[in-house]
Amino acid sequence: KADCPSSVDLAKLKYEFLAHYHQQHGYSLRSRLFADIARISRWGSAFAPLSNWIGSSRLNRWLLDRFVGIDSRRQLSAFVREPFSRWFAGRRCKGDGGKGRVALFNDTFVEYNEPAIGMAATIILERAGYAVELVANKGCCGRPMISKGFLDRARAMAQHNVEALAPLAEEGVPIVGLEPSCVSALCDDYLDLVDDPKVERVVEQVVMLEDFLAREARADRLELEFTGTMRNILVHGHCHQKALTGTAATLEVLNMPPLYHAEEIPSGCCGMAGSFGYEKEHFDVSYKVGQERLFAVLENAPADVEIAAVGTSCRQQIADFTGRRARHWVEILVEAL
Repeated sequence: KADCPSSVDLAKLKYEFLAHYHQQHGYSLRSRLFADIARISRWGSAFAPLSNWIGSSRLNRWLLDRFVGIDSRRQLSAFVREPFSRWFAGRRCKGDGGKGRVALFNDTFVEYNEPAIGMAATIILERAGYAVELVANKGCCGRPMISKGFLDRARAMAQHNVEALAPLAEEGVPIVGLEPSCVSALCDDYLDLVDDPKVERVVEQVVMLEDFLAREARADRLELEFTGTMRNILVHGHCHQKALTGTAATLEVLNMPPLYHAEEIPSGCCGMAGSFGYEKEHFDVSYKVGQERLFAVLENAPADVEIAAVGTSCRQQIADFTGRRARHWVEILVEAL
């Protein structure tokens, strides 16, 4: 067993295979759409709410099912009219920054689909005394391109991001992320994709927000004041997070408020696995994977129990098959401040 590749190694074997396969056979329209999700999201946000109306229409879902292979039973993520970065630039209340600087890597989903996550993260960090800034001139992390085998494009994007992140890394500024699949691309895949000495310094500074907060708390550098808000929380961990850092820090920060009680669901993969669960031929398998350990727990949980899921694909999967709303842990923790 010691010689068996890890889940991360297997993922790398998969995208290397896909890259060679598609170079010979070409890329499907579906693969191109998923790989270009950042660009599509940018345009979707610019034309919201019209883009949401079109995206959720029966005709559009039938067309995607029939000609692209995206299952019509899936709900497409809605776009927001005001991206997170616009809110960030226009906010009035900011922290004093006495604890130093923190760079927030606002991923595609936070930027165009779920800005409330970025808002909550900003509030938490600023309440803790950090000066928060967004990573300037960055692009998509490249995860969608990597997973679909667009390695040449992913390498170019990774190099671009290393150049953008390197000045922050050289100054010792922590670069915090909110989406596990994005953070895993930055701190794991970039080491293989980018032939640049700066990449190792960048990787040293990239960290999930919960890992950063937990680290600060253990060193007695985290000062957050909590109210008497009470929450019972069930936590589902993301596969990339479990493979690279584990979920202990998520539970640690969610249990910081005195009346919060968070426990992890002993679940494996939710079944969505990025774009996998959207693909028509994988819909049934996606359901069966989630049903094995996750869905029944959530369906049987009391209505007042909060569900925390760090990954955007996990939250979508939970909504599609259980009808329950899962939120990112920052959205739950910020309510205790």
